[in-house]
Amino acid sequence: MSGVDHVEPEAAGGAATGTSEPTPTRTSHLPGTGAMWFFVLGDMVIFGLYFIAYLAFRARDVHMYRESQLHLDQNIGFVNTLVLLISSWLMAQAVLAARSGDLGPSLRRIYGAAGCGILFILLKLGEWWSEIQAGYTVKTDDFFGFYYMLTGVHLLHVVIGLITLGAVAFRLRTRSRSSAKVVEQGATYWHMVDFLWVLIFAMVYLVR
Repeated sequence: MSGVDHVEPEAAGGAATGTSEPTPTRTSHLPGTGAMWFFVLGDMVIFGLYFIAYLAFRARDVHMYRESQLHLDQNIGFVNTLVLLISSWLMAQAVLAARSGDLGPSLRRIYGAAGCGILFILLKLGEWWSEIQAGYTVKTDDFFGFYYMLTGVHLLHVVIGLITLGAVAFRLRTRSRSSAKVVEQGATYWHMVDFLWVLIFAMVYLVR
């Protein structure tokens, strides 16, 4: 024995620091739980079938679909797309903050994302009102039938998303140790809602 205690190297491969605290390691994982992803992927399949049906009917009368598309307000559609993209960014930032233990900033970003969701609903309802006032209803033609169906089902998902974000915010206010995972759950659903709208906007508003 030399009289000097033998120091074992760090398990992470770094140099010994002389402290008993383990070196934190970063682990990557898929946000959300398996149950949430099962729900999200199932929803994506259902919307995929809606999109296939829309494109199939559109192929039968492209001219009518193009003419009907001209009566949609692309400006509102674009603003709503921008609103949801901002909300998606805020949720991503909320996840990062929650993982770092900064629950206050995470909570504020969730509130911001929810505010964007509410703004989206108000803009969409206003757009529907204008179209109905102009005489374009679900009975006008196949295009508007699909338009109200797709945007209506999506709007329902936005409402469910807002309820989900409210539940996440409540959990965050309790300072639960599982707060980061809860925020990831909410963000996973909210990103799906945003992604579906981008597809709807592209197909229904833009594709000619």
